[in-house]
Amino acid sequence: MAAFLLLGVLLDQLLGEPRRWHPLVGFGRLARAAEQRLYGDSYVWGIAALLLVVVPWVALAAVLARAGLFGPVFSILALYSALGLRSLREHALPVAEALEKADLPAARAAVGHMVSRDTAALNENQVAAAAAESVLENGNDAVFGALFWFALAGAPGVIAYRLVNTLDAMWGYRNARYTRFGWAAARLDDVLNFVPARLAALAYALCGNARQALTCWQQQAPQWDSPNAGPVMAAGAGALDVTLGGAAPYEGEWHQRPVLGCGPPPDAHAIRRALHLLYRAVGLWLLAAFLIGSLVNA
Repeated sequence: MAAFLLLGVLLDQLLGEPRRWHPLVGFGRLARAAEQRLYGDSYVWGIAALLLVVVPWVALAAVLARAGLFGPVFSILALYSALGLRSLREHALPVAEALEKADLPAARAAVGHMVSRDTAALNENQVAAAAAESVLENGNDAVFGALFWFALAGAPGVIAYRLVNTLDAMWGYRNARYTRFGWAAARLDDVLNFVPARLAALAYALCGNARQALTCWQQQAPQWDSPNAGPVMAAGAGALDVTLGGAAPYEGEWHQRPVLGCGPPPDAHAIRRALHLLYRAVGLWLLAAFLIGSLVNA
């Protein structure tokens, strides 16, 4: 299992996300079609839609993962398709590079591919904060969560996790349309991310300013509106010695979010440091996987 985790990460680093026929893009289209046909302003319709678009693929993955010699190959490919480590780097580095060149319009455009806030209203520090926050938070969603569920349940586990995570990104909004219909996707994503998010936060702490990271996690994470993003981002900000959170514009209005971390506002260098922290934490996870595997097999 540890070897499979390593191979999945190496494939992600070597190949990156598929430019064509990405499985999650295809799944997104399927989810939109299911929403068009099954949408109803009720919890029941949301649960039905989630089960319809997720369960068949998980069941198919369970069959293929046991298909003789093809099973291990399929499992590694399933993990690779669920990982987004290289993609995070490819999205974050252009933001840092634009800020280093004092090209704020280019930095705003680049960070717009990473976050949903109104980037046109952001200054240099706010652009850097948005990119660093995305690296830390999506490090859990696109990397640690996938590694955790693959280690725990193989290809069916990682596929179930990533599909639910995708549905949460599509349906998990607290607005008039999705409060009930998207409830199941949002709550199931919270459940699936509960353990990996805290292990990711711990890895961030161990790979940076550990004492400060743990303090920020304990004191600041409960103030964040997401039960899983709070620990990840608070610990990551503390580990990096920067301040994240604060005011951010969404749909034309500025929303005051809790402050996370401790230290100066982030700059272009903080984005690069966030990426380095993420990669060190992934290395720590892989090392832990090999150590646990060695103990189990001893």
